[in-house]
Amino acid sequence: MSYELIAILMFSSMMLMLMTGQRVFGAIGGIASIAALTLWGTGGSDIPFSAAMKVMKWYPMLTLPMFIFMGYVLSESRLADDLYKMFHVWMGPINGGLAIGTIGLMVLISAMNGLSVAGMAIGATIALPELLKRGYDKRMVTGVVQAGSSLGILVPPSVVLVLYAMIARQPVGQLWLAGILPGLMMAGLFILYIYIRCRIQPELGPALSEEDVSSVPRAEKIRLLGAGLLPLTIFASMMVPFLNGWTSLVESSAIGALAAFIAAVLKGRMTREVFETSTRMTLAISCMFMWIVLAALGFGAVFDGLGAVKAIDNLFTEQLGLDPWVILILMQLSFLLMGTFLDDTAMLVIVAPLYVPLVKVLGFDLIWYGVLYTITTQIAYMTPPFGYNLFLMRAMAPPEIGIKDIYSSIIPFVLVMLGSLILIMVFPQIAMWLPNYVYGK
Repeated sequence: MSYELIAILMFSSMMLMLMTGQRVFGAIGGIASIAALTLWGTGGSDIPFSAAMKVMKWYPMLTLPMFIFMGYVLSESRLADDLYKMFHVWMGPINGGLAIGTIGLMVLISAMNGLSVAGMAIGATIALPELLKRGYDKRMVTGVVQAGSSLGILVPPSVVLVLYAMIARQPVGQLWLAGILPGLMMAGLFILYIYIRCRIQPELGPALSEEDVSSVPRAEKIRLLGAGLLPLTIFASMMVPFLNGWTSLVESSAIGALAAFIAAVLKGRMTREVFETSTRMTLAISCMFMWIVLAALGFGAVFDGLGAVKAIDNLFTEQLGLDPWVILILMQLSFLLMGTFLDDTAMLVIVAPLYVPLVKVLGFDLIWYGVLYTITTQIAYMTPPFGYNLFLMRAMAPPEIGIKDIYSSIIPFVLVMLGSLILIMVFPQIAMWLPNYVYGK
């Protein structure tokens, strides 16, 4: 059997295992182990062992539990409640102001927690009921919460970019910096769309009444403004020392986790229940990511040993004569397709052994491609029929919001995200300027 056929058999077997509902790490790691033992006998056991050692030796992996803990402390202690109140009183007087404030809330939540699920949970439980109560159009606000929560996997500290860095063997710091400007640009485009749409159709996002605005004392407005600065302070406490070279990435993540813990204590919200929940969830998610990375590295090692990447590159560029940009676009389209039935982590570990080396062979920058992958994942999260965020919203939304509302609400935001993706593909410096500037110094 040719190596190309073996590679195809491995990939199709893995997809079949996933379609039967097997755990991601079990399907990927199991196929990798069977292939290694079949191809190389007992010596094939060195491949998963080597992958495990790579995971254990990869120092930046320590950032993973730190940032997950930081995010859960801030969300479980309900510090995000003050954030939304701040946006409520400061942005409410303009049409669509509360929806714009919700996007701002999501950006700050993203800077506290690198998981989109946390942003979705906070947006659906805090922002959505308030927006509906204030007379906002239900389709508009449903789309706002879904789109805003997707920023969590792009704005640092993104857990997904940490995972990509591990698999693609790229610096986490550069990937985070590459995600900042695209994330802020996308948030800005969301805000611009909401503002223009609500100016044209004021009934979609009515402004707060004069009575509501005047009912909040100025002292309370100032207090809430200070509460809104808290996540920015935590973010600055870990990013400023890192960007200036005073601390390593792992040390900065420890500073962020400690700052979040101290903030919750000072606010009087660090109860035993909050601490226990945050610790348990941190352990569970960190272990899940470790197993997935271990399985992906083992699968990638077998793929590399077969020379499958070179064979696929030869198929696309030599035999089919496709341009590298055409191949890149086809990769992005495949992510959109997979996003209908897989989450971002599963997508990455399934195709990383194939796509990441192929992107490098085609001559593209892997840091830039990491941003493209993340944005495409965000879009896939929100596209029917089985977008991950669609089902999360269905589970969390009040009864008056039906599945038809959820599906139709994301259309304009997906178009904005596609526009952002095209802009970054055409102008790579949107993503690459900041890492080049910081690391160039």
